Amino acid sequence: MLSKKTKYAIKALVILGKNMTQPPMQIARIAEEEHIPKKFLEQILLDLRNAGYLYSKKGAGGGYSLNKNPEDIYLVDILRITDGPIAMVPCASLKFYHKCEECHDEVTCGIRKAFIDVRDASLKVLSETSIANIIEREQTALNLPII
Repeated sequence: MLSKKTKYAIKALVILGKNMTQPPMQIARIAEEEHIPKKFLEQILLDLRNAGYLYSKKGAGGGYSLNKNPEDIYLVDILRITDGPIAMVPCASLKFYHKCEECHDEVTCGIRKAFIDVRDASLKVLSETSIANIIEREQTALNLPII
């Protein structure tokens, strides 16, 4: 299941993407419009800023804005920042690999092979889906012109 942290991160990136031409957005506004607890959102935005996806400005007129184009922000990267591995078992992970304690032989393990297939299918979709794609899907669903 998608964690609330990841879901909120995506929601924040989407609203920032929709408001790219506007001044930076304050945390309180993002939290209110997206129904995200403000304290939780603060940590999420800090993680995204530290990863280079957001720019923050302090003081009057301050807030957060995207540091990259929505077309260049992919779900796979956001998931890894907020939740870590994409794979459902550690022995199938590309970036967070760990041998399973109960596994006797990784080479012949059918469970590992099945979850490598699941990982690869997930990676394909997540690596091809950007924040711009999410915005476009929302606008299409609402019959709004695509930005």
